[in-house]
Amino acid sequence: MIIKVFADTICGWCFIGQTKLNKALKAFPETKFEIEHIPFQLNPDMPIEGIDRNEYLQIKFGGKEFAQPMYDRMTEEASKEGLNFNLNSIKKTPNTLLSHLLIKLAELTNTQNEVKERIYQSYFVEGLDIGNKEILINIGKEFNIKKETINNFFNTENIKKVNSYIVIAREKEINGVPFFEIGKDFISGAQSSLSIESVIKANLI
Repeated sequence: MIIKVFADTICGWCFIGQTKLNKALKAFPETKFEIEHIPFQLNPDMPIEGIDRNEYLQIKFGGKEFAQPMYDRMTEEASKEGLNFNLNSIKKTPNTLLSHLLIKLAELTNTQNEVKERIYQSYFVEGLDIGNKEILINIGKEFNIKKETINNFFNTENIKKVNSYIVIAREKEINGVPFFEIGKDFISGAQSSLSIESVIKANLI
């Protein structure tokens, strides 16, 4: 079964949703799943170097104090899934284009799920700038992806391919992530693993 996951690497609910999906998949040990990670950019106009975190919160929410209740809820929900979010360690909101490229590159070695989760971990727990090429190269090395391979893959043609997914999401009228396409059905948002299980089950019949 193919499951398409539309997500952005700076989306905390996407990390939570991915964790719930992983939990749901364990209920089907006899089923072979192919997870296709579709790039989604919450901030497609973000400068390539990203922007200071406080400046971003000011632009997006009017200041950190207005974003805090939402982030507190996200952190609490993440904790229920065993994820230790440390949002105060984030110093920069990155452009996520290169992180999506690394996930696409990881498909060649079938490590895309692990690489994506490592990117999430790097950002939400360690506060690293996942828009920084050197940080992404270090993540790639953890999965035996060579620096030269990454540099070669981060080219204009592949950047255009990642950006082309913006149009696909718009055509599907996807305005928020995570968004899961499971067979003929879809799930929008980080719903419970039991909800995901039931949709998978319905599409296996």
